[in-house]
Amino acid sequence: MKIFGVIPARFASERFPGKMLADICGKPMIQHVYERSKKTKLLNDIFVATDAKQIYNVVKSFGGNVVMTSKRHKSGTDRIAEAVKNLDVDIVANIPGDEPLIMSEMIDKAISPMIKDMSIVMSTLANVVEKKSELLNPNTAKIVLDKNNFALYFSRLPIPYLRDAPKDPLREFTYAPVRLRRTVRGFTFYKHIGVYVYTKKFLLAFTKMKQSSLEIAEKLEQLRVLENGYKIKVVKTKYKSIPVDILEDLERVKRLIIGGYRG
Repeated sequence: MKIFGVIPARFASERFPGKMLADICGKPMIQHVYERSKKTKLLNDIFVATDAKQIYNVVKSFGGNVVMTSKRHKSGTDRIAEAVKNLDVDIVANIPGDEPLIMSEMIDKAISPMIKDMSIVMSTLANVVEKKSELLNPNTAKIVLDKNNFALYFSRLPIPYLRDAPKDPLREFTYAPVRLRRTVRGFTFYKHIGVYVYTKKFLLAFTKMKQSSLEIAEKLEQLRVLENGYKIKVVKTKYKSIPVDILEDLERVKRLIIGGYRG
């Protein structure tokens, strides 16, 4: 079984243009992601897929594998599909290029259920929400799971809504270490981590599906999978990762790396 990791990297980010090349403690962000991802145990190969010559040249300069793809793609998933469509590969891991703190263990954990059960066509990651600010942040997708840890729904809003809680159902939600499993009225909230793993066959089929109504409403493409009747396996991880969406996120990441961040 061949398993490839692909890091989609475009230059023209709407909220933070050129963020893949943003300097983080002497290295561009894409290099941090690439080097951390290379430490995985399950990937047979890894490369960056980009539409920008600037990113292509930077990845080449630090010795990374990189391929050029079309500028017309609307999502990283579409870019990855182009990059792997003619490759001999069974499973493809979509590793976000804006996660400079990603741990290799997270990637392996997302891949594992796909190896154990070939009926699973797609998997992703989640961990416990620890801060009220995370729960209320629309840039952080939240997940509701079924009893077998398949996704029921993803949303930018806190889900589920606790109808029988006090007027402010989140007032009890304060920071706590993961080991304490702090909850609101006995319910644990989960946030999505944007690592996706697909069988190649499903990846190519997924990118040919029309955008779904929920996907358009929430701006979360994984909802297209659920609306078309497919399941997404969700693996819980203790590791955390901070996606760089805005400049403030970059400064936070820098502080954590300087402090020796280990997930």
